[in-house]
Amino acid sequence: MRLCGACAGRFAGPGWTCSACGWTPPRDGTIHRWLAAPVNVHYDAAYFDQFAAIAPRHFWFVSRNALLVWALGRYAPAARSLLEVGCGTGQVLAALRAAYPSLALAGTEALVEGLRIAAGAVPDAELVQADVRQLPFEAEFDAVGAFDVLEHVREDEDALAQIVRAVRPGGMVFLTVPQHEFLWSALDEYAGHSRRYSRASLTALLVEQGLVVERMTSFVSLLLPLMWLSRRRQQRQASMAAFQLAPALNAAGRWVMTAERALIRGGVPMPLGGSLLAVARRPAR
Repeated sequence: MRLCGACAGRFAGPGWTCSACGWTPPRDGTIHRWLAAPVNVHYDAAYFDQFAAIAPRHFWFVSRNALLVWALGRYAPAARSLLEVGCGTGQVLAALRAAYPSLALAGTEALVEGLRIAAGAVPDAELVQADVRQLPFEAEFDAVGAFDVLEHVREDEDALAQIVRAVRPGGMVFLTVPQHEFLWSALDEYAGHSRRYSRASLTALLVEQGLVVERMTSFVSLLLPLMWLSRRRQQRQASMAAFQLAPALNAAGRWVMTAERALIRGGVPMPLGGSLLAVARRPAR
């Protein structure tokens, strides 16, 4: 079901015209602007252009996308539809489209600047301007993902409740978040993070929303010592330059993350790492 932005009524898709009051969200090209204007969004829209240039080559983004592609195929092989909440410039959606050509994809983002880039990256995805704390969906998708989004939201409990509402009973929720408070640095502040998570805190958040955790694993584990050293050097200041890597260093990072992904696929426990991947199911009843 979809939620009307005018009367809060519920109506079945496809399409965005409310059957009760006739309201239709305005359009920006192919983007449905369900959210009139973002409120208390702690993210600088200027980052979108910069990350759109960096993400397709940077080992961290490429490796995370590969992990997500694997996780979806492993834990939701029958999924026919997926919503990415906080899809930014669409680089995760593009990776999913390449891997799963028949999967119906949708993405929400509070800032239209990111969605305009995403529309070019994944032209067939349904893109909606909406805040994670107020999503226009109820039991609509087989899978919902939020990848490095919750740490930007001060009201992460409210955000996760909206994510759970958007997935169908029996469907899957996929999350990635930064891990370990001891890694907190100026880079987190630069990125607009409100927190880093522990395995216990993320599990508690999921369970409180009635989800059943099926898999939780750290990643960026083999590189954790180097990550810690890098963060110690960033205690006072950070900038986009932190994402600029020499080609040889970037290639080495991709090789290490490929080896790590093989360990994760094989079920090897990864208790420590720069990030967490959580896979959870919304109970069918």
